Amino acid sequence: MAIGEICNREVVIVEREAPVIEAARLMRQYHVGDLVVVDAPSGLRRPVGIVTDRDIVIEVVAMQVAPETLRVGDIMSAELATVRETEGVFETIRYMRDKGIRRLPVVDRDGWLQGIVTLDDLLILLAEEMGEMARLIGREMDREQASRK
Repeated sequence: MAIGEICNREVVIVEREAPVIEAARLMRQYHVGDLVVVDAPSGLRRPVGIVTDRDIVIEVVAMQVAPETLRVGDIMSAELATVRETEGVFETIRYMRDKGIRRLPVVDRDGWLQGIVTLDDLLILLAEEMGEMARLIGREMDREQASRK
């Protein structure tokens, strides 16, 4: 299964020049812990970073920096990892593990933002798949009992 089939297509975004306070407001408004930072020429969205609620706590609150003095680009994770929407789920999981990241923007072949996949999304998917396999075991036992009467 391609990661593009399961990623969340409704991504909350912010531009790097936005004030950090705006990023925090967006996180609260949309109940998310991260925003994909984009450059948006011609309305297309190219991911350039991620800013998380943890970034705000560690870089702003813990350092006692006045948030109104900072832009998202000042605190975002600049080394952005992305995954193409055609990549497989297990390859994506492996990539996230290797990079030590919990959130991964999904891009098309030209690098434009298409969605985001998170560790939570993948855990839900895998739990559903495990449930299906567990039901298969029960069904197999029922079928065998019915055929041996």
